[in-house]
Amino acid sequence: MAEETLSVDVAICGAGPVGLALAALMARRGVDARRIALVDAKALGQAISDPRSIALSWGSRQLLVDVGAWANVQPHATPIHQIHVSRRGHLGRSMMDRAEHAVDALGYVARYGDVVDALVRACDRAGVQTLRPVRVTALHEDRDGVVLDLDDGRKLHAKVAVQAEGGVFGEQAERTRRRDYVQTAVIARVSGSQAIPHRAFERFTDEGPLALLPQDGADGHQYALVWCVRPERAQQLLDLGEPEFLRQLGDAFGERLGTFTRASERAAFPLGLNADPRFSARTVAIGNAAQTLHPVAGQGLNLGLRDAAVLARLLARGIDQDHGIADALSRFAEERARDRGAIIRTTDAMARVFANTGPLQPLFGLALAALDTVKPARMLLAELMMFGRR
Repeated sequence: MAEETLSVDVAICGAGPVGLALAALMARRGVDARRIALVDAKALGQAISDPRSIALSWGSRQLLVDVGAWANVQPHATPIHQIHVSRRGHLGRSMMDRAEHAVDALGYVARYGDVVDALVRACDRAGVQTLRPVRVTALHEDRDGVVLDLDDGRKLHAKVAVQAEGGVFGEQAERTRRRDYVQTAVIARVSGSQAIPHRAFERFTDEGPLALLPQDGADGHQYALVWCVRPERAQQLLDLGEPEFLRQLGDAFGERLGTFTRASERAAFPLGLNADPRFSARTVAIGNAAQTLHPVAGQGLNLGLRDAAVLARLLARGIDQDHGIADALSRFAEERARDRGAIIRTTDAMARVFANTGPLQPLFGLALAALDTVKPARMLLAELMMFGRR
């Protein structure tokens, strides 16, 4: 029996938030949704049940509004009104506040599965076809298009293929720009005895940043924790009983939230920078597939969603034109270079500069204090986090 070949205009490998957003945005911009295919290795139930917490910037909220997904995310998302930034063991801190930017929130904390569910609904309403659980085993490109071999025996022919499935740093092939931070993120949900509603914290320690993101939930926990430490320390934290884990968290964070009283099950993943802006005439990568970042300041997903917004606009213009796809991908690389470069440099510097015990650390504390008193600089940094480099 001859193998089945499916034909589409755009094949998107990866149906996480970035790939789904790209499909929904293209459909909204007039690309025939029936000619868009999402390919994902996960079953839908597995993706929707993912409990991880993610930070959505104000700009990402606007994107979700545009595709009709925000209404399904908002009821379960916690707005961030303030962000408190400090350096453990040194004077100086900075506070960013939504009031300075005339927005309802600086960002939101949501569950990964909720965002996926909302975007799946948006794609389903538009008529985008999804192939799952299916893996791409090979990709063949020529001047007429791209052929993807699928592990169920089918082939998928497309005018352009978009790689939107990046995975985590420890599982990726090495790209042209790579740095191992020798840090591991320990993640959990925790409760504090004196929680401050809608305030997020970024606390820099000798080993790496410690973030607490406000996220009230049915489980009673108030914060999503991302604690970046050395790999051997991460394993020790995973092995601790809950009382000792909470005590050590309190030692690292301080007493701004009183004492930590509860913690959920913990998980961990390695951290590094792994980026490559290359593209071809028929293929391009976006989100974590193009740039995997340190989670400091929560910029990875938001940068990927901005990738999706720009690529959707350019492909919508060029999908039916001679040489339109190659031109669109070339323009995409040009338009995204500044934003990608700025966020990569900023997160890379924050991950490395603050995570040590060198003699300059007191100066970094003073720099945070100066940032708090120089309003234009503070606003510029906050707007970079909310909207990217424009």
